[in-house]
Formats: sequence, C-alpha cells, structure tokens
Amino acid sequence: MCDFLPLAPMNPDTAEFAVVDGGAVSDLTARPRALEHTAPGPPGETAGAAERGPLPLPAVFTDVSASGRWLARLRADPARMTAVRDAWQALWWSRLLVWAAGAGTLLSFGWGPVRGAFNPPGVTRGFGPLGDLLAGPAARWDASWYLVIAHYGYRPDLGSFTASRTAFFPLYPLGIRGFSDLGLPPVLAGVLISLVAFALALYGIHRLATLELGPSVARLSVLLTAFAPMAFFLSAVYTESLYLALSVGLFWSARHGRWMWVGVLGALAAATRSAGVLLLLPALLLYLHGPREDRPPDLAGAVRRYRLRADALWLALVPLGAAVYMAYLGLSGGDALLPFHAQDVWNRHFAGPFVGVWDGLRAGFDGLRQLLSGQSHHVYFAPSQGSPMIAAGHNVLLLAFLLLALPALVGVWRRLPIAYSVYLLAALALPLSTPVASQPLMSLPRFLVVLFPLSIWAAAWLAPRRRLAIAALALSALLMALFVAQFSTWHWVA
Repeated sequence: MCDFLPLAPMNPDTAEFAVVDGGAVSDLTARPRALEHTAPGPPGETAGAAERGPLPLPAVFTDVSASGRWLARLRADPARMTAVRDAWQALWWSRLLVWAAGAGTLLSFGWGPVRGAFNPPGVTRGFGPLGDLLAGPAARWDASWYLVIAHYGYRPDLGSFTASRTAFFPLYPLGIRGFSDLGLPPVLAGVLISLVAFALALYGIHRLATLELGPSVARLSVLLTAFAPMAFFLSAVYTESLYLALSVGLFWSARHGRWMWVGVLGALAAATRSAGVLLLLPALLLYLHGPREDRPPDLAGAVRRYRLRADALWLALVPLGAAVYMAYLGLSGGDALLPFHAQDVWNRHFAGPFVGVWDGLRAGFDGLRQLLSGQSHHVYFAPSQGSPMIAAGHNVLLLAFLLLALPALVGVWRRLPIAYSVYLLAALALPLSTPVASQPLMSLPRFLVVLFPLSIWAAAWLAPRRRLAIAALALSALLMALFVAQFSTWHWVA
C-alpha cells in the first residue's frame, strides 16, 4: 500500500546513522561468504572403491516417492506441461526485454537524476560496474526500503526515525534477509525471490485462466501479464511478484476446496502487503457461493450454495499475517498501528470511499490543460515541488490507466465468477480511497499489474481478435521498455 513519494517530508538516511546494531551500511555490499564443503568418504574406503562404482547419491536425490513422482505427474499431464512451457517462455522473453532496455539505457544515458531519492550507500550501488548496471532495472525507489529493512530491521524503538519503514510489510524483506545470511548479495536475493514468485504466478494464471475460460485464453493471459506496461516491477526488488503468486495460489486453492492452503497463502499475502487481508473476501465468497471443484453445491440455485463446515475455520488464518506483524511492532517498543499511521508520512490520507477517482479525474484534466498550455508559469492544479509539466504528465498517465481499468472491471464482472470482481473492488478501494494530494492516483498502474483477473478478462476479449491482440501485446511491450528505462535512470514511474 505504501509508495515512495520523492518529496516526502523526511530524511531516511538519518535513521541509518541512528541505528546501532554493530553493522555498517557498507555491509550490504559484502561479497557472499565462501561456503566450504567437504565430502569425506566413509570409514574404510580404499582405492578399490573405483572398481565398486560411484558412491550412492543421497536419498533426497533418489527418493521418487516425493519429488520424483511429482515430476512424473507433471510430465504426464498435458495441461500442466503446457502451462509450464507458456509461463517459462513469457518469463524468459519479457525479462530479457526488461534487462536489455534498462541496462541499455544506463549505458547510453548514464544513471539519471538521483537527487532526493532514498539511496543509502551500498543499497543500489557499490557492486562494481557490471553489478551496478544489472541492478538498474531491479533496485530503485521502494527497493531501497526493502533492502534497508532486510539489513537493519524495522527498529520501531527509534520512533520517528524509522516510522516510515513500517508501511512496508515484512515477508519480502525477511526472505531477502534469509538468502543474504546464506551468502547472496541482498539485491540478488531480492531479484531471485521476485523471479521465482513471478514464474509461479504465471503458471498459476495459466491454470486459472484454463479453468475459468478455456485453454485458448490461458497463453494470452500469461503474455499480457508478463508484458504489461508495469510488469518490470515483477522482477524488481518489490513485493509485486510475491503478492501476485500468493493471491493466484489462493484463488486456485479456493476453487479446488483446499482451505488449509487458502488460509496459509492468505496469511502470507497479508504479511506481504496490507491488501492481502482483503483476500478473505473472495475466499469466503468462493467457499459459500462457488464455483468449487471439490464437491457439488448443497443448495442448488440459492445465493448461499454451500453450507459452512469445520474446514471454513482455515479462513481465519488469512488476517494472521498482518496481526503477527502488528504484534511484533507493539512488542518491539513501537505502536502496533504504525503501518497505518505511516501512511500519513507518505502523504496518503483517507478521503472517503473511492473519492480518489474524482480527485484523479480532476487532476488528470488539469494536467492535460497544463500540457496543452505549453508553459509552466501558470499552474492549473495544486502546486507541488518540482516541474509542473512533469507532474501534469504523471497525472494524465495515471488517469489513462484508470480509464482503461474501468471497462475491464465490468468485463471481469460479466465473464468471471463474482469472487474475482469483488476482489478487484476491494483491492482498488485502498488506493482510490487514500489519495496523495499532488498525485491522487499515485502508483495505481503498479497496483493494477498484480490484479490478475484484469489480464484474464483482457485475454478473453482479445483472443478472438488476433490482429488486435498482437498490436496490444506489441504496444504493451514497447511501453514496458520505455517505463523500465525511466525507472532504471531514477525517474519516477509509479
């Protein structure tokens, strides 16, 4: 829910000097620790071992009762293999475009305007010429916050120095910290988590689209997700891909009546982003109303088609991820409600349900007037720091994404089970009810990229229109290359 506002009224670097944990910022760039492995032979091993053949592999590599049989089932299922192939191809080609556009822009035009950005030494730079180049499309803006949290923690006991960190939920930085403790550089750890989660999300979207609308829609759904204009965030050090994978997994589990997994995945999503708690709504709808693959309805034709059973208790796990995070903050010397108070630091305020839509329409219209005027002396909207023309361009772009999302919302309601459209409305209620004064729709394009029902509906609409589908994919990929070029050079995107 948190977005980095370049002109936020704070100095985050100050907090790093206030932290006394025995480490230094430069530790973030430490090279991976060498891992020494020795594999001594068993007692009594002699030179004759060569005649007896190689040593047997550990059981974890030869036990077909788990991983082996799972892989065999995967290969025997054409639908699963198709999903794996399509997801892998979309992942590979889209990430190739992301890194080519980002690194190519850095090589051609330099590092861009880092003035005012939260960029502590060693967080997004200091990895050598090649490392800094490859970090460009992945470690900018909010990525700095996740990397700093992974290294220093939240430190709520430091009060206002670190209060802004608490708006970033803990599961993703915890994953970065875990891989860093194993020796991976933090940026590489974050990219690895994002890429693995992105691959799982694409696979899950393929399977869900096949289940809901058929195989002809599934591949296009995956391509539209991978090449979406803001899809470069799905491989950056951001929570987007992790949250996307968890939410897709929750829907898939709910559609098949695997309620334990619904609770677990929902709790992990709620520990990843504040919006994760809202996944309880579609999960409950799918439980009571369906459609479900696990059993036939109890009441045919009724609104509430499935009776509550004991397995519904698993849904109570969904808010647990956020609750544990809040409890940790309260027990660590801070306020348990800090994640919500921190929104004030980021200039977000509750304006009323979906009031941000009206504010965004007005800001976009005023921004268009500003651009058409061709001058910066007279400002048509609420003044903010920085160039009025740049701010106007951002507001017009944000409004364009909102206008594209509105017909998609209607399409999801008409083509997919009701749980999907309820999820979309609940997820969009957060940013559209808490606008930023200078940019009411700030980060809306980034929020939209994880709302996978939009991609599934768009694929269903474009599938019978082959030429239009090709044109839409080409335009989307071109926009993604443009946006990642801006992101890599420290220009604010979303």
